[in-house]
Amino acid sequence: MEHPDLPLLALTQGDPAGIGPEVIARLYREARHELDGCFVAGSPNVIRRALGFVAPGARHDDAAVVEITSPAQALQVAAPAIPVLPTGAAAGLPVIGRVDAAAGRMAADAVRWAARAALCGEIAGVVTAPLHKESLAAAGEPFPGHTELLQAEAALHLGRPLDEVPVRMMLANDELRTVLLSIHVSLRDALAAVTPANLAGTLSITHHALLPLLGRAPRIAVAGLNPHAGEGGLFGQEEIEVIAPAVVAARLAGFDAHGPFAPDTVFMRARRGEFDVVIAMYHDQGLIPVKYLGVEHGVNVTLGLPLVRTSPDHGTAFDIAGTGRADPASMLAAVRMARRLAARS
Repeated sequence: MEHPDLPLLALTQGDPAGIGPEVIARLYREARHELDGCFVAGSPNVIRRALGFVAPGARHDDAAVVEITSPAQALQVAAPAIPVLPTGAAAGLPVIGRVDAAAGRMAADAVRWAARAALCGEIAGVVTAPLHKESLAAAGEPFPGHTELLQAEAALHLGRPLDEVPVRMMLANDELRTVLLSIHVSLRDALAAVTPANLAGTLSITHHALLPLLGRAPRIAVAGLNPHAGEGGLFGQEEIEVIAPAVVAARLAGFDAHGPFAPDTVFMRARRGEFDVVIAMYHDQGLIPVKYLGVEHGVNVTLGLPLVRTSPDHGTAFDIAGTGRADPASMLAAVRMARRLAARS
C-alpha cells in the first residue's frame, strides 16, 4: 500500500559483521508500522542473513526481502517484506563478529549512497546503523566515523572546503541532550580544540539546530573543562580565558546560553529541566552521562549538516552479533527522531 505523504528515510545497514542488520530486521518484524516510508540501503543478502538470526525458521527469501531500485519503490512494498536498495558492488557475506575490510567497505558504501540521495533531495533523511571504525580504516576509508564521512559528502555537494561545513554530534534521549565540542580525536587534541572559534561555532550550530525542534530558543548550558569549572582559575585558565567569554558573546548574539558550569553537576541540572542541552568540552565528558541513562534509549544526531541524520546510541557489539539478541529500541528511537527532524526541515 502506498503512502505518498510519508517522508522517505534510508536505514543504512551498518557494518554487516555487527548487530546493525539484526536491529533493522527485528524492527521490521516487530514494529513494521513504525517503518512505513523506510527502506534499507545496503546488501539484500546481509538483511536476509540477519532475518535468519532474529527469526530462525521464518522465510528469508525474495518474499521477505524485496530489492528495489529507487527510494520511491519502498512505498509499494507491502508488509511484512523489507525493501532493500542495493548499494556498492556485490560482495560475499563477511564473517560475523570480526573486523573485516570488506565489511567496512560495504558499510561505507551504504552511508555514502544515502548521504548523496539525501543531499539531492531524493530522500528526507538517513538513519545509520553502527559502523566499526577498525573495519572502516581497513577498507581504506579516510574518515574515522559517520560524522566525518557525512561532513565530507556535504562539503563536496555544496562545493565548499571542509572547514566551511562545520558539524557537531548531539546525543539525546528523553532526559538529556548533549552536544560535543570535539568528536573522535585524542584527549590531548580535544583539549587543544577548546578555542573561542570552536565554542562560538558549537553554540551557533546548537542554537539554530534546536530552535525549530523546540519551537523556541534552546536553553544552552556550557560545561567547564576543568574540575569545578576551574574553581576561579585554581585548576586551569580555560574557563576564564576561553569558555566564559564565548558564553558572553553568545548571549550578546541573542542565544540563551549559560556557563561555564562544573562538569560533574551540569548534566544533572539539565536532566532536571533547568537546561535543554549541555555543550560538553570533549567526547567522553558528554557521552558518559547520556549513555549511563541507557544506550537503548539514546539517539545520535549530527547537527549542522544540510540533511537529516540520526543513529542509535550503540556500537556494532561484535560480542553478541549473530545471536539475535540485539535490542532495536535505540534504532527505533533514531527513526522517530529522524521523522521529527524531517518534518521540521
